[in-house]
Amino acid sequence: QNFRQGAEAMETSKGQGQLFPNQVLSAGSSPHEGLTLSRDLLQSWQKRIHDHQAGLFKGNPAIAKQSSLFRSEEETVIDQLNPLKLTPLPLSFWRWPSSPHHGPAIYLVMDRPTDLDTPLLLYVGETIAADRRWKGEHDCKAYLSAYAEALAGAGLTSQLSIRFWSDVPETTRARRQLEQQLIQYWLPPFNKETRTRWSTPFTAEIN
Repeated sequence: QNFRQGAEAMETSKGQGQLFPNQVLSAGSSPHEGLTLSRDLLQSWQKRIHDHQAGLFKGNPAIAKQSSLFRSEEETVIDQLNPLKLTPLPLSFWRWPSSPHHGPAIYLVMDRPTDLDTPLLLYVGETIAADRRWKGEHDCKAYLSAYAEALAGAGLTSQLSIRFWSDVPETTRARRQLEQQLIQYWLPPFNKETRTRWSTPFTAEIN
């Protein structure tokens, strides 16, 4: 899937954007107007995330145990999730006449940079209705839109996908607890809990 096509398929959230850490845009300005991220900066940012996540994609248990704030000897459910075994869908899947997924789910937004040997897990979310969660406004869509535009502006291509994991608790509280465990395990850069860690340069302040 072409990266520009992925960006066009997303509905960008309303609000003010910020492409650079510590740079505030004036009121009424476009989130991306006049702002560019260099190819080297983008690839360096991707490489930092890759260095953490690659071992998890490859099933390295030592890295996995070090990466979670919540993990204990009894907590093994996150080990059951292999993102690469989940069916990738285009971000525009919600436009399809019928959704391939329904009910409670954990969903993962991933990218596949061509110069890295494993994908990047950009965002982890949970939902009570997998067929509806991505239809409305979602702050992650704004980050992905900025990410797509920045990559295209730097001459980089990639592939975005969203994947759903349905083997999750039905109760919202338990599902959100699992979501937090996965966030601390994978440290995806577009989740609010981890943006500061990665100095994520694709953020949006939703009014």
